[in-house]
Amino acid sequence: MAARNGDGISEAGLRRLREVLARHVESKKIPGLVALVGRGGHTHVEAMGTMRHDGGPPMRRDTVFRMASASKPVTMAAAMVLLDECRLRLDDPVDPWLPELADRRVLKRPDGPLDDTVPARRPITVRDLLTSTFGLGTDFELLDAPIRAALFERTDYSVVSGPAPEPDEWMRRLGELPLSYQPGERWQYDLSNEVAGVLVSRVAGVPLETFLRERVLGPLGMRDTGFHVPPEKIDRLPTLYGPDPRTGEFLVWDEAAGGRCSRPPVFQGAGGGLVSTVDDYHAYFRMLLAGGTLDGERILSRSAVELMTTNRLTPDQLAARTSMFRDMAHLAPGQAQHGGWGFGMAVRTQRVDYAPLCQFGWDGGTGTTAYADPRNGLVGILLTQVGMSTPDSARLIHDFWTTLYQAVD
Repeated sequence: MAARNGDGISEAGLRRLREVLARHVESKKIPGLVALVGRGGHTHVEAMGTMRHDGGPPMRRDTVFRMASASKPVTMAAAMVLLDECRLRLDDPVDPWLPELADRRVLKRPDGPLDDTVPARRPITVRDLLTSTFGLGTDFELLDAPIRAALFERTDYSVVSGPAPEPDEWMRRLGELPLSYQPGERWQYDLSNEVAGVLVSRVAGVPLETFLRERVLGPLGMRDTGFHVPPEKIDRLPTLYGPDPRTGEFLVWDEAAGGRCSRPPVFQGAGGGLVSTVDDYHAYFRMLLAGGTLDGERILSRSAVELMTTNRLTPDQLAARTSMFRDMAHLAPGQAQHGGWGFGMAVRTQRVDYAPLCQFGWDGGTGTTAYADPRNGLVGILLTQVGMSTPDSARLIHDFWTTLYQAVD
């Protein structure tokens, strides 16, 4: 019989996981990584490789990574706190807090001209924002549409585009645009999370990070999680790379010292702005697995956690989401296959690979992945500094999950 630890993780399986991760680092396509597997009382961490592609300090367990879209499951907790306290209600219109989104116009055709619109049939609600169905967002089937170009021009603040303006100006720019779809009609990616972050800040009366730290990060002991890396920790932040899709050459997307994460941002992006560590994220996902508590501290109600981590989309919305991701699955293995979407995270509603139904979490375009599996009581986290401009980090993430599930007894 194969040896295993007390929490049902095979020692042989962990050795194989280490070998698979090492193979990716040794390929020279992934400079370094930190991986965590947690089940019950057992936590296993692997730190491999270096902070830069040409060497430098080694990766460590406390290395701080840019979480990108893996930020979404964590920042969403701030909205859930407000729901628990009845300061937000799911089916209330957002107009009192986000007047920029009142009296919306909607494109007659999502790929049509921006001035060819009809009135919205109803106001945008809190539920629409939390489920990513408020009518605007990244739509991989509309990349050539006029609304896509207009959204990019007014609201994008990616590595390529530079920093975003302060939230009120960002919302003003967003409010100039029509919606692609009627509120609640279609799931679209990313933008709703940013708007939800502004909503939280306005309802709470403080910046998003202040509220998130006070109600979620602080109580969970997530000391290394925030929207920037302070000077005393900047040596723990690796260079971020976006390899050239044609040559594989490591192009620098962001340096540590003097880079985008070295100073507090004017716009605290709930959709992708967090930096964090494997241990901080482990604490957060353990809280979700425990129904909203960690070490006796209640962060969210059990009902709030269930809302977040179970599918909230209708069959039509699910079909559109699956279709949207299908054509870019080569860049993000598994993202087209989750099926469901809760609040700020994917929820597996169909079994198409090694992960079981009900697994929840999300990935980030900087080469990050974090999921919890309630059926196995399992948390898996893998963090790298290689953006998904090539399939290399996505393949690493795929192999991490495939091998991890073989280690579960």
